[in-house]
Amino acid sequence: MGIAQKVSRVFSDAVRSRGQSYFAKGRVALTSSTPGEVIARVRGTAKYRVRLRIRGIKLHIACSCPYFGPFGEPCKHIWATILMTDARGLLPAAPVRPLKLVSDMPRRPTSPEGGGPPPGHRAVPGPGYGPGPGSSYGPNPGSGYGPNSGANRSPGPGVGPSPNRGPGPGASSRSPGAGRGPGSGPPGRGPGAGPPGRGPGPGYGPGAGRGTGPGRAPGLNHGPGPGGPGPGPEGQQRPGGRYRKERPVRGGVPQPWSAGKEAGSTARAKPVNRNSKRLLVYVLDVSSTLNQNQVVIDLARRQRRPAGDWGPLKPWWHAPGSPHAKYEPEDRDLLALLEETQAAAVANGATMGDPMMGTRRYVLRSNQALIVEKLAKSGRLRLRRTEGEDDPPTMRWDDGPAWRFSLDIRPELGGKRWSWRGSLRRGDGRTDRMDLAEPLVLVPGLVIQGVGRASRFDDVGVMPWIVRLRHEKEIVFAEPQQDIMIGRILAEARVSPAELVETIQFEEIDTPPRPCLTLRTPRQNWGPGSDRLLAELEFDYNGALIPAGRTTPLAVSTELGLIIRRNPQVEAQADILLFELGFRESKDPRVEPGTMELPPKRMGQVTRDLVQVGWRVEAEGKLIRPAGEFKLAVTTGIDWFELGGQVDYGDQSLSLPELLAAVRRGDSMVTLGDGSMGMLPEEWLKKYGMLVDLGTSEDGHLRFGNAQAGLLDALLAAQPEIRVDSAFEKVRKSLHKFEGVQPVDAPAGFHGELRPYQREGLGWLDYLQKFDFGGILADDMGLGKTIQVLALLQKRRARRLAKGPSLAVVPRSLVFNWIQEATKFTPRLKVLDYTGPARHALRESFSSHDLVITTYGTLRTDIAELSQLDFDYVILDEAQAIKNADSQAAKAARLLRGRHRLAMSGTPIENHLGELWSIVEFLNPGMLGASSVFKKHTGSGGNLDDSDRSLLAKSLRPFILRRTKAEVVKDLPEKTEQTLHCDMEPAQRKLYEELKAHYRLALLRKETSELNRSKIEVLEALLRLRQASCHPGLIDPTRTAEPSAKLDMLLPQLSEVVEEGHKTLVFSQFTSFLAIVKDRLDKEGLRYEYLDGRTRNRADRVERFQNDPDCPIFLISLKAGGLGLNLTAAEYVYLLDPWWNPAVEAQAIDRSHRIGQTQRVFAYRLVCRDTVEEKILELQQKKRDLADAILNADKSLIQTLSREDLEFLLT
Repeated sequence: MGIAQKVSRVFSDAVRSRGQSYFAKGRVALTSSTPGEVIARVRGTAKYRVRLRIRGIKLHIACSCPYFGPFGEPCKHIWATILMTDARGLLPAAPVRPLKLVSDMPRRPTSPEGGGPPPGHRAVPGPGYGPGPGSSYGPNPGSGYGPNSGANRSPGPGVGPSPNRGPGPGASSRSPGAGRGPGSGPPGRGPGAGPPGRGPGPGYGPGAGRGTGPGRAPGLNHGPGPGGPGPGPEGQQRPGGRYRKERPVRGGVPQPWSAGKEAGSTARAKPVNRNSKRLLVYVLDVSSTLNQNQVVIDLARRQRRPAGDWGPLKPWWHAPGSPHAKYEPEDRDLLALLEETQAAAVANGATMGDPMMGTRRYVLRSNQALIVEKLAKSGRLRLRRTEGEDDPPTMRWDDGPAWRFSLDIRPELGGKRWSWRGSLRRGDGRTDRMDLAEPLVLVPGLVIQGVGRASRFDDVGVMPWIVRLRHEKEIVFAEPQQDIMIGRILAEARVSPAELVETIQFEEIDTPPRPCLTLRTPRQNWGPGSDRLLAELEFDYNGALIPAGRTTPLAVSTELGLIIRRNPQVEAQADILLFELGFRESKDPRVEPGTMELPPKRMGQVTRDLVQVGWRVEAEGKLIRPAGEFKLAVTTGIDWFELGGQVDYGDQSLSLPELLAAVRRGDSMVTLGDGSMGMLPEEWLKKYGMLVDLGTSEDGHLRFGNAQAGLLDALLAAQPEIRVDSAFEKVRKSLHKFEGVQPVDAPAGFHGELRPYQREGLGWLDYLQKFDFGGILADDMGLGKTIQVLALLQKRRARRLAKGPSLAVVPRSLVFNWIQEATKFTPRLKVLDYTGPARHALRESFSSHDLVITTYGTLRTDIAELSQLDFDYVILDEAQAIKNADSQAAKAARLLRGRHRLAMSGTPIENHLGELWSIVEFLNPGMLGASSVFKKHTGSGGNLDDSDRSLLAKSLRPFILRRTKAEVVKDLPEKTEQTLHCDMEPAQRKLYEELKAHYRLALLRKETSELNRSKIEVLEALLRLRQASCHPGLIDPTRTAEPSAKLDMLLPQLSEVVEEGHKTLVFSQFTSFLAIVKDRLDKEGLRYEYLDGRTRNRADRVERFQNDPDCPIFLISLKAGGLGLNLTAAEYVYLLDPWWNPAVEAQAIDRSHRIGQTQRVFAYRLVCRDTVEEKILELQQKKRDLADAILNADKSLIQTLSREDLEFLLT
């Protein structure tokens, strides 16, 4: 587990997100690394130094950025460095338990702007007692409590007369008067000190040295020098006690007390009696407190004089940890309290190396008010305001409300700059108010006025700002910096903006921002800029623009009176999105930090992507507008409909014809009236472009013919705001009635019973007739399409609605079926068979018949004569015969004249959508527009995208009726399909592999362009391989007697099926293979029927198979017998070879699985393993998706084979 996982809980989501962005953009540069430490530089608005150290289960962190600041807040730079460290594996694996994060913070609080202590704050190690440069800190040279301090004391022997007793750093500890420095031992005598004396005690004034003369108590060593004290003479008196030995020093290091005894020192002083007449006094030193920015208490005492009064204050040495039992109870409590806070202060490094640890106590900032309150209420807390005060005044505690910092911000020069001043207030702030410079002491939690009154103080979390304002009195910011600085202080404050700033009313908002991107080319005087665009990112918070590089969590617009709580997640996501789109941070030092770059060639796509997701984008000073709402209207003409309107771009608009003209030009944007750029509505055009293209531009509108009402209705369904006139609304209602088509009973003269779905089909045919629409009856094969059409014709005959005969154009194989069905179900219809050589004489009798039946071949031949006749209905059965719009059959069909038109096909989209256009153009000319427009949208593959396909299906829904067997015939027996894999014997396999190698070498060495011109060779190769998979005799007629894998599997199964009394259909597209099967069946003695394209007496053969129990097998050519045959006597179907188009196979199976079938149907496909046949099955599966979207299948596989498909088939 990496370090990031161990410490992620400490970092906020926003910090992690921004740090992740920095790491992803490569902004982290490794400076150095060791097994326990990593140092890096992170490039943000500036370059920041980051350090990571692992110590046991602690991860120490540090960063030089302002965010980390004085309080050690984990920042994005640290997170980015952690990610880099994990990615490179630089630090040792983290322990199993989580790491503890430790911030290595600076010892002094930084100023609001970072980089060092706040103005007016001096970082000083400790108090000093000499006025010269050796003084460690403080404006005054020393301090004292009595008149005899300092120069009034005579130096002992060996002590120099100079008053500068505190040498600066580097002074030798053995020189006369040398003072203690950080890290030295306890105070001691200098080496030249004189003999002990009983003087009045140490002083705090100038000239207080370490040496003492006779009759004088020793002075305390308060100098800041780095060396330790020298050993003092025996008998030296410790401050505040009897004579006792000092700890001896050897080599500059204090030794155990036993060493002192060996040197002949006297016994240590006994504890002072608790009843001694001494008084402990606590002195708050103003100078030291101000320097340290925390309360400093000096311990002192007063001795009762013989006269009964108290003597002068003298420093009192009390080593930390010494027993308190000899002191008064109140003092014991106060001393214990001071020692607790002292220990905490030492742990925080506040008193490191202070030589006055014995007489001085540092109060932890968090406890300052509590400690001072207790000391003040004891009556023995004094306030030393200046050095040399004989009798510092007693401090008083104010129990009133805490003072609170208040910021006064006022504009100057008309808002071009802003003045900041601070003050303190409490209560309502009207009477209790004072200037920030007035207090004598102002430290975290505590305010002390000059009269010695102490009160609580709430710095509201902005103490560094308070320190700066106390020092500078007033801070002035120029207009650009004002919002940044107010955002910083508000982010740090613990109170609301209204409580912090009284002079400005702010409204705080917390809403997601809108990213705003400005794109421009570099200025030319910077050099060539054609290879890049510069980009600047901002965020719009309710009209306030915040630059992306600004790091404060709060953003302020003083002008708008807004405080914006920034959304780091949204901003980080925007930053990451730009990176993913190809933006990179510019390394040009002449541009603003945070500026990004983008290659110009990507501008168009990037702009569209960003605008579409809601960004505001401006390029070269021009706003890029996304398309908004469409305002469209439909009006009705004599025999047409007009669609007009416009698309809105904010306060600009563009007419629909102008929009479509831009699309036809290939433009991606249009120039709007105000000079801004409008993006073309790609989604809308993608969704409705095909339907709109099917109209024609006329006088600023799009015009559609009456037959295209369904297209407009589909458009309106998705755009409900389109306005329409009353005439078109009436047409729409008529179209919608399709949803409520009522079933119609069989007419008089119809023999038989219509199933419920067939009665609904008859009602739909009536609906089409009423509104003069043509339609496609596209029921599944076997559901009785012919019967429904015959019922319609019988109804028209019975009601005398027919105006002349109807013409049915059918495949030649179905002429007999139509005549047979008409005789059975509508015997009153007069049917004419218009086929054969003698047909020409029959034209004169058309008018005396109700139905004329002809073939597609006859239609092509006789179209000149047939196109001159008027028919009541023109009906195309198996209408996929005109799927090619350019074929002679399709052209001839469109020339026929009929009051009504009808197409019948179970697979009207057998191959591709171009076939649908051909059929619909026959039924309702102009409905799908020009063929060229339709092909433009369906593409070379004849397919549509999902949106166009959906709209096309909606527009054609009233004109196509399709029901599947599963939907309408619940009692139809189940159909089972299974693929049987055959394994070829060695001889057959050898032949197949030789052929495959030959064609693979011949075809795949051709270039793609050559391959496209070699379709015949491709077809031949695939044909031969499929034939070899069936039987060697299909390749070499001399080998018909040889065995084959398929025959070896087929014949035993046929024998078994026949023995069980079932009937079987056997399909193959190769009549030569059927001939081989016939020969084998003859040898086995199995009786069969046979049908291929040359068979004339089809009806007799079908009737024999259906009704003769001695004829169990029907061998059928796939093409000849796949349409129009009712072979419900069969329960088993064998497909000897797979065909490219799965719809053809389905037709063959449905010869048995159709209305009238009462038994379960089993269909088997025989496929040779590891041959092209297996590949054909895989390619077939790709064809099935288009079918159900509009109707049923896709472009023939053999016509759309790519080079990749061919390689797949030949492997």
